[in-house]
Parts: sequence; C-alpha cells; structure tokens
Amino acid sequence: MSSKQTAAFPNEIRRRLARQVADAALAAVDPAAAIQRQVRLDGNRLTVADHTYNLGHYRRIFVVGTGKASGAMAQAVEDVLGERVTAGLVSVKDGYTAPTTRIELREAGHPVPDARGRETAERMVGLLQEATANDIVICLLSGGGSALLPLPVPGVTLDDLQRLTSDLLRCGATINEINAVRKHLSQVQGGQLARLAAPAPVIALILSDVVGSPLDVIASGPTVPDTSTFADAMGVLESYGIIEQTPPAIVAHLRRGLSGDVPETPKPGDPVFAQVQTLVIGDNRIAAQAAVQQAAELGLHTLLLSTYVEGEAREVAKVLAGLGKEVARYGQPLPRPACLVAGGETTVTIRGQGKGGRNQELALAAAIALDGWNDVLLLTVATDGGDGPTDAAGAFADGATVARARAQGLSPAAYLANNDAYNFFQALGDLLITGPTRTNVNDLTLIFVF
Repeated sequence: MSSKQTAAFPNEIRRRLARQVADAALAAVDPAAAIQRQVRLDGNRLTVADHTYNLGHYRRIFVVGTGKASGAMAQAVEDVLGERVTAGLVSVKDGYTAPTTRIELREAGHPVPDARGRETAERMVGLLQEATANDIVICLLSGGGSALLPLPVPGVTLDDLQRLTSDLLRCGATINEINAVRKHLSQVQGGQLARLAAPAPVIALILSDVVGSPLDVIASGPTVPDTSTFADAMGVLESYGIIEQTPPAIVAHLRRGLSGDVPETPKPGDPVFAQVQTLVIGDNRIAAQAAVQQAAELGLHTLLLSTYVEGEAREVAKVLAGLGKEVARYGQPLPRPACLVAGGETTVTIRGQGKGGRNQELALAAAIALDGWNDVLLLTVATDGGDGPTDAAGAFADGATVARARAQGLSPAAYLANNDAYNFFQALGDLLITGPTRTNVNDLTLIFVF
C-alpha cells in the first residue's frame, strides 16, 4: 500500500470502520430479529420453522428459559404470542432484563452460579410439573444458561457447585468440558428439563454460544439427549488434576454414577424427546458472515477464516496476528485494505491476580505480537458485551499499542503475565464498551490491514 493509501485510513477512521463491522455482526444475531424470522402466528396456527401447532388443541402455553439472551428472546416471544402466554419464568444475567408482561424475568449470577439462580430453578421445576399433554412449553436457551439455572443434585450444595465452577474456569477447561460436569450434577440440565415438562410438547429455541453449536452443550442441553457420561465428567476432573480440591460431595456423586447407583442423564432414543422440537435461531457463523458482508460494503477485501477457533487465548493471538502480518507484507491471502474474520471461543489459564476476559487477553497478546506493524488493527468482541467478569466486550490492538503503553510506563508483558488485560487497555482508552447486547454467540476477532 502506498503512503497515500495508508493516509486514507487514519486511526480514527480505522477504529470507526472496525466498530461498524462489529456492530453489523451483533445486529445480525439480535434475538428479537432471530425469533421473528422463525416464529409466526396466524390465527390459531403457530409456525416454528417447518413445524405448525394448532393452538386450538392446547389449553395453556408456558415459557421458560435461561441465558444471557433469554430476556430479549422472552420479549420477542411475547410480541408474537401476546396474551396467549399463560405464564413464564426466565433466568437472566444481571443487567440483561427486558420489558415483559406475562413472562417473569429473574436476574442471577454468572459465570459463578448463585442462590438467586437456584431459587429460580426451583420455581421453574414447579411450573414445569404443572404442564400436561394439553399444554405447550416454549423453552428459550442461550449462552450462560448453565450458570444461571443451577439446581444441584441432592447431597451437593450450591457452594460446592460454585467452588467447582471457579476451579474449572481457572484451570482453562473448555465450555464443553465444564458442561459435561455440570450436567451430571444438575436436576434440570442434560435433557432433564424435557423430562420434567413431559408429556407436554416442548419448543426449544436456541441462540448458540458454543463452537459448532452442539445442542447438548449449549446451556448444558436441558431439552436434548445428553451424549456425555459420568465417566466423561470424572475424566475432566482427572485431566486437570483437581479431584483433590473438588468438594467431596461432588466426587462421591460422580463415583456413584460411575458405579451405576445413580441413573445417567437421558440419552438418544429416550421417548421423553419424542415431542421436543429444537431449533437454533442464531449462532457465531451468522454473526461472522454479517461482519464479512459489512466489511465488503465498506470497501475492504474480506475473508471468513473460521468459526471454529479454539485454544489458549494468548497462543491463538499469535496465529491471528501472524495472518495480519502476512497480508501486510505479502498481500496474502487478501490484498489490502483487508478484513479477516475469525469466530469461536478461546480459553485462559489464570495464573495472575488481574482483571480481564479471554477477548481482552487475546488482544493484549496480539498487541505484543504486532508491535511495530502499524498498518494492522485487531478488534476482539465478546458478542454478549461482557468479556469475563468485566464491563468490556473486548479491546482494540494495533502496531502502536505497545509503544503507547511503554510511553505511559506500562509493561505489556507484565500485564499479560498477571492476566490483567482489562486494566492495561483501560489505561490506554482501548477497551471496547458496548454495554449488554442481549445476545450471545461466542466471540469474534476482526483483523484489519490498511
């Protein structure tokens, strides 16, 4: 790129373009729009994708749900069904509520479950047990649903579950591994919500936050067959070497399951799923494709790399930064100006005492890798608007980030070692703040080369 072309993209314009691409991705997975695309009411005919229900044959409609996006989903369902909704109860993350009239939204703790979530789960079980074959249960599920609806098995306390969740998050376990354990310690997850609702037909509408959208992993799969086993759950604790620090009641329960003294979660072929319709209404790929389209409309050469990006955040950062360097140096795989889009979900092994999330950590590691590559800009985005336990969705990183930090007396390497990306980017004014987006479909990384 010539100096004239580079000058056409000063920093202010670069960041504005990046934010436009990110905003387009988020708009594409807005829960209300997703439900309106898939759920329609015409008189007594309720059509959900390719299934039609004659509401004249049913007495009541119950709505239940859990997850960061489930409040917005509940509002959208009310917009479609109105007073036909008999009652509803949905567990949402603090700050992720929406205006509803017939469906009660209750806030709860995330990512570590709390007593509010447990109380909501107990009430939800009571509501589901009222359902008969003459009723319909609509279940709204999205990312974060596992933590927001904790109902431990007898003998395991909420404190036990909180301790284990914190340990699994700290050791870098994937969401699939964490949920394999959760499902075998829960009374509602791993297909057991469908069991509670039976014999009522269940319509499960899902906004996926899991790479590849495996249905039994999203929100720990409360309405679908569970493909994981007690052996899988115990294997997670063994592989991360945390059995000794795991609460004894949890280990004892898993061992009873291994010996057959506790029944497994419902598996494929169980008749309880005969009347369950499951539909993914939004996922990471939809968001990534919208980002690509918006970048192209802005005049950038675009490429969707993958929506299956996983691994340690700081290691993935080196790879994505390397792709940006390849474009900058050789014009491959795209000429510049370019936008590469990657989706998925990384993990962080916490060794320090700092503050941040996987997207911010990825951005910090990328900033170190991009030091001096002034035509490359990387933006990380947690699509729910809250990366880890912070109010930031991600961060901007470019070839000048490290130099600007050092000018302020900040050591990027020290902040990375302390897992303190939030405070690093806050000092630079480089955090991405979106506020709660009311959606959740994993993460996006946008790599721009100008």
